[in-house]
Amino acid sequence: MITVTPSAANQIRIAATQADSDEMGLRIAARRDASGAIHYAMGFDEARGDDRVVTSEGIALVVSPGETDLLDGLTLDYVEYEQGDFRFIFINPNEAAVASAEPAPGTSGGCGSGSGGCGCGG
Repeated sequence: MITVTPSAANQIRIAATQADSDEMGLRIAARRDASGAIHYAMGFDEARGDDRVVTSEGIALVVSPGETDLLDGLTLDYVEYEQGDFRFIFINPNEAAVASAEPAPGTSGGCGSGSGGCGCGG
């Protein structure tokens, strides 16, 4: 379902430690807007109800049941977007463009800056 690259996994572990969220999974959320673009969010959270939990590179990923189709085949990477500017990016076969992360609503200790980048270390 979702693949986390080694670079992203390392940064997620650093962020979890900094946020004192080592025991939580990383919730990944997605929604499609009216134009068809997929918007992503992520943050540390515990699984609830019918959430699906998958593991990649030792990272527990939490996904709400209604979002599994949008996230199927997704790769989460952590790259140098521009010189000195590191970000999480989502590579999704379900959309043409690459997107970066914002914090998921209702999550605790999440990554994200609202400006498109992820504010977790780096």
